[in-house]
Amino acid sequence: MAHQAKVLTVSDSVAHGHTEDRGGIVVAELLKEHGFIVVERCVSEDGVDAVANALARLAGGFVGLVVTTGGTGFGPRDLTPEGTRAVIDREAPGISEAMRLINPLGRLSRSVAGTIGQTLVLNTPGSPKGAIECLGAVLDIIPHALDLLGGENPHPHGRAAKETARE
Repeated sequence: MAHQAKVLTVSDSVAHGHTEDRGGIVVAELLKEHGFIVVERCVSEDGVDAVANALARLAGGFVGLVVTTGGTGFGPRDLTPEGTRAVIDREAPGISEAMRLINPLGRLSRSVAGTIGQTLVLNTPGSPKGAIECLGAVLDIIPHALDLLGGENPHPHGRAAKETARE
């Protein structure tokens, strides 16, 4: 079964119509190439509250992946990680660490990964190249993470142990 995804571009300039949303386009394309069904793309202004509100809306009742692009650097309005932390239930540091390791410039990223209910949220850089690299670094494990968030138990440890003991 294909997993669903949503893409949130975080950028004042895109939100105000001054710049084209190149990051959101390439993220959506990469997700589609890997079998995800992209059900929504939207834009938010920078800022903690704007990002937190957008993520809460996108994750409400949604089982799937939300990828943000933009707002992860050191600029004064780059507050996507803070907005993400304001709404996630649990952080997934291994995912954000893997995304940072893909490129030496990743050490400058402040990206966060975590869950809101049954939604996995990943922050990626605003540059199309950086967003693709970071997302590509973890796409192989995302379906498994989403299956677990959705309640599937692909590793029924207790049942397997009981069956082995009976033999």
